[in-house]
Amino acid sequence: MSNLRILIVDDHAIVRAGLKTLIESENSLEVVAEADNGVDAVKQALAHKPDVVVMDIRMPGSLSGIEACEQIVNALPQTKVIILTSYAEDDLVKEAVRAGAVGYVLKRVGSRQLIDDILVVAQGNAVVDPSMTRTLLEEVRQAAEIQEASAFAELTPQEIRILALMVEGLTNREIAQKLFLGEGTVRNYVGNILSKLNVSNRAEAAVFAVKHHIERHVPPEEDT
Repeated sequence: MSNLRILIVDDHAIVRAGLKTLIESENSLEVVAEADNGVDAVKQALAHKPDVVVMDIRMPGSLSGIEACEQIVNALPQTKVIILTSYAEDDLVKEAVRAGAVGYVLKRVGSRQLIDDILVVAQGNAVVDPSMTRTLLEEVRQAAEIQEASAFAELTPQEIRILALMVEGLTNREIAQKLFLGEGTVRNYVGNILSKLNVSNRAEAAVFAVKHHIERHVPPEEDT
């Protein structure tokens, strides 16, 4: 089996030298190139097509580690990028993930742990410093909530209430009685709901609503 090919990116020569010595102490890893700025990182990545890039996040020049990561991942989808940095900042973690990094590791990491992290990401998995895990989980949770809410963005509060009652299996007459509306009015609401959700029947609307957790988005009765 051929060695994993590694690109090291850091603006400090002594750091690159230390990383190279450490990485090549593992028989299955080979440093194929180095770069000291974002622009050169992209250039070296395109030239050598490494399996893994170990990259600092803050470097001099016109291209940051985050921006270089994004360009590398877009051009070389099979290449995995680990951000190796001294900065445990929430915003930087989020930016790195959005840019396509699959690893965010602090430079205080132990030598053996860094080797293991490289091997893990090369296999298609992600690694994050334990101190940063909560931040990423919160980011995922917020994104899921936004996606859920957007699913019902075109519905009025009353339409959301009616859809929630449709999920419960209530008929138009039962919904009308519960909300003190005319049955014809409910029928019109249901038609609007199906149209806005781009579904053809009540069953499909109910499935859509359950999938997107409508119970979290039903407004109180006083909202109209």
